[in-house]
Amino acid sequence: MATIKQNEHKILGIAGILTFLLLWELVYQLALIRPIFTSAPSRIITAAQWLFANGLWYDIWISTLEFTLGFGSAMLVGVVGGMVLGWNRRLGAIFEPFINLFNATPRIALLPLLILWLGIGLLSKVAVVFLGALFPILVNTISGLRTLDPSLVYCARAFGANPRQILLTIGLPSAVPFILAGMRLGVGRGLVSVVVAELVAANAGVGYMMHIAGSTFQTDKVFVGLFLIAGTGYTLTAILSTFERHFERWRPQKY
Repeated sequence: MATIKQNEHKILGIAGILTFLLLWELVYQLALIRPIFTSAPSRIITAAQWLFANGLWYDIWISTLEFTLGFGSAMLVGVVGGMVLGWNRRLGAIFEPFINLFNATPRIALLPLLILWLGIGLLSKVAVVFLGALFPILVNTISGLRTLDPSLVYCARAFGANPRQILLTIGLPSAVPFILAGMRLGVGRGLVSVVVAELVAANAGVGYMMHIAGSTFQTDKVFVGLFLIAGTGYTLTAILSTFERHFERWRPQKY
């Protein structure tokens, strides 16, 4: 009973998903919906089996490569740049208008320019993912550095700590939860970016597969791509949430 009580939230979530899938399948079996407009779990499973046997692995590899390169670059630039701009307030003030401007601009609107500059191959997709994921990480990292408890900084300085030591022992631990929160936001924006980029201009990838399937009214295949993207986003977000809860203990405590 204690185990059930501890995992009640997860059990209810799984029960809700299973109930939804059963009702969805029942509606399809009773012919209450037209397959051309929607699908059913059984049809999606059949379509997934066919797709995996006929080249879907290659599309997954292409989308994974584009997302990994773009998101990895965004993490590196966002964390390092955020630490620098958050720690150096004068430098941060210089770049703040540009960060706010680009953060408020839909990155997908830049896709035509990126395609013009980089073509429809790998680089343009990586650039879109990079721009989509960069600013949540950058802004959150800056916020993490700017929420330091001044008393802790004054105390560290009183004991002779130099700026680098303060940054590594107080600044970084305080910013880690913010950085991970930014990464969680960046995952969603990065996945949206890679799919939209592939929908607009690509010759491979999960988004490209969904575009072709949608153009030919193959709804089941569209749902396969949708569930792949949603499942990937959910998994990555759950992993980052776990790290975020773990590193929450890094935050210096106020006394």
